[in-house]
Amino acid sequence: MHHVLVIDDNQDMRELVQVILEGAGYRVELAADGHSGVEMQRRQPVDLVLTDIFMPNQDGLETIAQLRKDFPKLKIIAFSGGGKTSHSHSYLLVAAEIGANAVLTKPFEQEDLLRTVRELLAPCRVSE
Repeated sequence: MHHVLVIDDNQDMRELVQVILEGAGYRVELAADGHSGVEMQRRQPVDLVLTDIFMPNQDGLETIAQLRKDFPKLKIIAFSGGGKTSHSHSYLLVAAEIGANAVLTKPFEQEDLLRTVRELLAPCRVSE
């Protein structure tokens, strides 16, 4: 069973993603900010991290950069809603540039989340 860490300062969002992923058979841990998420990963490494971008204390971009440096093979999904501006999309592009394997825009569909998680956790296939 794959182990997933969800990092988001919004408790409702953390719990929603937890319900979706646990319903699909994943083991899920939760963290309220990037700093505590990185500490959790150091204590008990997971297979995949989903992190929000906009959070207090340590935002998602800092979190992705730190996780990528300390855990280079870790799979990371960045997600953000970012309100009604286009800044969210820009931050998700930066997240991909600094190491997120995939990005999702909130609100996202349950099927999109599960498909992205499944694709990242699928056994590597040599196709190139």
